[in-house]
Amino acid sequence: MPNHESARCAWVTGAAPDYLRYHDEEWGRPVADDRRLFEKLCLEGFQSGLSWLTILRKRDAFRAGFAEFDIDAVANFGPADVARLLGDAGIVRHRGKIEAAIGNARAARDLREECGSLAAFVWRYEPDDSERPARISADVLRGMTTSAQSVALSRDLKKRGWAFVGPTTMYAFMQSMGLVNDHLEECCVRQAVQVQRSRFVRPR
Repeated sequence: MPNHESARCAWVTGAAPDYLRYHDEEWGRPVADDRRLFEKLCLEGFQSGLSWLTILRKRDAFRAGFAEFDIDAVANFGPADVARLLGDAGIVRHRGKIEAAIGNARAARDLREECGSLAAFVWRYEPDDSERPARISADVLRGMTTSAQSVALSRDLKKRGWAFVGPTTMYAFMQSMGLVNDHLEECCVRQAVQVQRSRFVRPR
């Protein structure tokens, strides 16, 4: 595990321990688990207009409120659940985002039936190495808020009834779930993430 003095991505420099753990242990590492992918899609939507640290610190409350982001369970939420969540001070109490998460669960259930898994669908949008920058520097990263793949993923999800899945949100999702490795070249975690990606079995 990197120590607190190790070089890291600029966005986490000087961050609190919980943010450092998220950067070191989660961000950029490839994920094939439908529940985790669905959770991140929902939380990225809740983050809109807020900082990721705010959402990260509420993540346990979100998990409790949204049935650990089990797709089938959330898809079955009704008006009573919306009212319950609007009264939950531990999460972001935004009716539109809450209702979107429930609608997205229903869309995810349909997508899973079509494609076999949410993971199999999402990983179709992993870019080829030839489409990626040769080196990830801070300047390069600042200019990469979307990509051709995040635009396509956003468009496809919206066509299937998803909400709060714009291209910028989808690029952040791709970064966090390991569809791309956007750790800076000098980041102490980058090589470990590269190795993990090289060994990762893409879902089909």
